[in-house]
Formats: sequence, structure tokens, C-alpha cells
Amino acid sequence: SPVAGLAEAGARAMERELSAVRGRVIAVGTGRTLRACVEELTPMNRPDHTVVALLGHMMPGGLSTRFNVVVRLADRINAGHYPMPLPIYARSAREREVYRELDTVKQIHRLAREAEVTFVGLGNIGPDAPLLVDGLMSQKEVDSYIAAGAVGEMTGWIFNAEGRLIEGLANDRVNSVPLTRRKGRRVYCLAAGSSRVTAIRAALRGRLVNCLITNEATAEEILALSGL
Repeated sequence: SPVAGLAEAGARAMERELSAVRGRVIAVGTGRTLRACVEELTPMNRPDHTVVALLGHMMPGGLSTRFNVVVRLADRINAGHYPMPLPIYARSAREREVYRELDTVKQIHRLAREAEVTFVGLGNIGPDAPLLVDGLMSQKEVDSYIAAGAVGEMTGWIFNAEGRLIEGLANDRVNSVPLTRRKGRRVYCLAAGSSRVTAIRAALRGRLVNCLITNEATAEEILALSGL
């Protein structure tokens, strides 16, 4: 299956990064593929590493999602970890600003900005959008994002075909660490499937990621879409 293949390839990439001689900060997103990747990871004892979450794993109302990655990864490698104790989306932009003033959240954001390597998943914006399937957004909201030109989502941030963040809408409420381009820092994206091709291409065009782990069929579709 696409997820199984990505999980194996992602686990090998993680192991290469985690085999670094000195400890480092590793930032991670969430989702099915990343969780499967961590399950394939060879256990190791690296208490010198620190794992930090880029976003929360709470649904509206406080229920935890099934795809918490930061805790599982830290447990797998015996490292310290910093989960994001917030819902993925605040109820309003004002509420998000209140969250961002919390000392714990400021510390997590600081650590995430220091991360030498990042692993994220990627979702499409469409009829089968993960945010819709997982109950984080309504069909009406997804339709409004499509109308605004959205094609993809990464750690809750929604972007267009050029890899630029959509102004307003859910991006005013997302609690995850802001997407930043950092020279010399590796940002791995694990994603595959025809429904995600446009979103993957957009993330690459916008330099939101600089390391892609996908499968051959998806890679061919991305190249064809780019006219290569």
C-alpha cells in the first residue's frame, strides 16, 4: 500500500537523521503516514535528542486524534519530547493569540525554530481532504478554501498552487508553529497519491519543503504536471 511503502522509506530517512553523532532537535507533524513511519522505526536509545511537536493533536472539544506522532517517536528513541497542548485550530483568531502568549507554547515555538530537521505529512484540499475526513473541518469550510484557491495543507496551514499561504480563513486560527523557510535545514515531506499531486507540487514550488519522500507513480504525475 502507498502508506506502507512511504512508512518504510520515511523510517529509513529518520534513522539516518537520528544517527547523528550529537543530539539535535527534531520537529514533527502528525497524521497517518508519519505515525506509520514511526512504527517502522528501529528502536534506539538517544536521550540526547529532543522531539518537538509542530501542532497539537486535539480535536474540537479536547478529544485526542489517533495520529499523535511526537509521543510515539520520543518513546521509540527514548528521547525527551515537547507535545503541543492545544487543539489544532482555535475557535477564533483572538483565542489563538491568547494561546500564543502561554509560556509553554512560546517554548515549543522556540524549540521548533531551532530544529535541524523536520518531518511533516501533507494533505490535499478537496472532497477527500484529511481535515474533512478527520472531522477538523466542515464541507462548507473546505468549499470556501477551494473557492479561495487552496490546494493543500501542511500542519494545519492552508496554501495555494504557488505554495503561498491563503490569507485569513483557517490560517487565522491554526495553532501550529508557522511554516518558515530556513536555509540549511531539512524539511522532509511524506506524501503520495493522485489526490495529493497538486498539493505536493505547490509545497515544492513554495519551498515549504526541500526533501520529498513519495512513490514512483506520484513522482511521475508531479513531473507530468510540471511539464517535465
